[in-house]
Amino acid sequence: MAIFLLVALSTSHIASSLRPGLGVCRASGYLPGKSGNCEKSNDPDCCEDGKSFEKGKDGGGPSECDNAYHSDKEMVVALSTGWFKNMARCGHRIKITANGKSVYAKVVDECDSVYGCDEDHNYEPPCADNIVDASLAVWNALGLDQNVGMEGITWSDE
Repeated sequence: MAIFLLVALSTSHIASSLRPGLGVCRASGYLPGKSGNCEKSNDPDCCEDGKSFEKGKDGGGPSECDNAYHSDKEMVVALSTGWFKNMARCGHRIKITANGKSVYAKVVDECDSVYGCDEDHNYEPPCADNIVDASLAVWNALGLDQNVGMEGITWSDE
């Protein structure tokens, strides 16, 4: 079961995955979104600075779960809409494993798979439906190379 962390040079850390424990990856349905004018320079594949959970950085507003900002030194993540489960995972810790190491991170935000391209989403397009967006602290604790662009990981509820 592979999950990939995408990195935009310094602070954007995005993961995509087959959902653990299900064996086969299947689409769970269609998430309708609205069209808009996306700022492509904020795309994780092209930005020098990626999403941050800190105030004043390019990650947008405060976290959905607690309406607060979080230091990039904190072990926190945002999950795509389906995995976020209408805030049901807020405050829960998930186990992330990669590179022979495991860490626990707290779910504090949603990486919206439906809406995007507006001020609330920092003019970024909607996330894919299989994203784990981790803070720099998570990335570093796993010993992952930020310059690779993708890393294989797995994640599960604690």
